[in-house]
Amino acid sequence: MIRIAQLSLVLAAGALWVASRMTWVVVDSFDGLGQPESTALNGAAWSTALVPLALMLLAGVLKSTVGPRWQQRVLAVILGAMCAAMAYLAISLWVVPDVAVRAAGLADVPVADLLGTQRHYGGAVVTLAAAVLTLVGAVLLMRAPGRGRSDNAKYEAPARRREAARREAGAGADMSERMMWDALDEGRDPTKSDTEGR
Repeated sequence: MIRIAQLSLVLAAGALWVASRMTWVVVDSFDGLGQPESTALNGAAWSTALVPLALMLLAGVLKSTVGPRWQQRVLAVILGAMCAAMAYLAISLWVVPDVAVRAAGLADVPVADLLGTQRHYGGAVVTLAAAVLTLVGAVLLMRAPGRGRSDNAKYEAPARRREAARREAGAGADMSERMMWDALDEGRDPTKSDTEGR
């Protein structure tokens, strides 16, 4: 389930990057001297949050590989908020009545020279798809079962791992193969508990 969530987040990040390269608004202007000009504003210019959101999604993928269960839930909540932000960026292109003034400012065109603007909705659709993929990833992370200790053991420091192995051996727990090798590295007999011989 976590792998599917990670795949959804990676696809969402890729979709946001694609949306940032697509044309969102075209500004037509004429300064009275030369020919009329058209300036295309891509997603990165129109919605500057697209690329940072994509990077945050990739960071979320990395974070989902480590950490306890409660951190996964916090990450899922953050992803839900990011999903709402993406949906807002996409839908706003449809619902904003007039984009001319903002588009002219982004294109560095005086409003007096503005002839008109054209909206291109492809980037907004891709951003909305990224929001859906992010929501799927957030839900899957929220529902994913917690990891066992063995899943996170490889990220622990060797000293902490050996100490945990001693405690588990002292408690009568079965030692894993890794714990046995750690014990042998320390010069201890892994078949004997720490309490033997006392």
